[in-house]
Amino acid sequence: MELEYEILKENSKRNAVRIARWIGNDQKRFGQLIHLLLTGEDRVAVRCAWIISHCADQYPAIVTPWISKLVRRAGEEHVPQAVQRNVARVLQFIDIPRTHQGSVTNLCFDFLQNPSIPVSVKVFSMTVLSNIAKDEPDLKHEIVLVIEQLLPYGTAGIRSRAQKVLKRLKE
Repeated sequence: MELEYEILKENSKRNAVRIARWIGNDQKRFGQLIHLLLTGEDRVAVRCAWIISHCADQYPAIVTPWISKLVRRAGEEHVPQAVQRNVARVLQFIDIPRTHQGSVTNLCFDFLQNPSIPVSVKVFSMTVLSNIAKDEPDLKHEIVLVIEQLLPYGTAGIRSRAQKVLKRLKE
C-alpha cells in the first residue's frame, strides 16, 4: 500500500479505519505512519494523527516506542490543533513509561496553561496528568493548582472533566 496516497485519497472515518486495520499491530507499518506524521504537510499530518488514534484504540502498546516523537511533534509551535488533540487523546489511554513521563507531563501542563489550546486538548491533558499522578503522587498538588486556575474561566467541558480529575486526585 502506498500509505501517503491512501491517506490523501479520502478524508473520512471509513478511510482512517481502513488504513488503521491495514496497519494493525505491525510496528513497521506504524513506523511509516509516524514518519508521515513527522514529515508530511499539515493535511497529511492531521490525517495521520487521526489514524494513529484508531490504531491506538485497538493496539495501545503500538504507540509506546513512538511516545517521544509524538510528544515532540505535538509540542511544536505551528502544529495543527488536530495533531495535538489526537496525540493527547492517545496518551490518555496508554501506559506511559517512566522514561517518558517527564516530557508528557511538561507537554500536558503547557497545553493546560496555553489559552490558545482547544478545550478538547486541555480535557485530554487533564486525564493524562491524573494518570501520571498515580505513579508520581508528588505531582498531584501541582496538577490540582493548574486545574483550579482553569475553573473560573473554563467551558462546561473543562469544568466537567476538572471535577472528575480533581476528585480522583484528592482521593
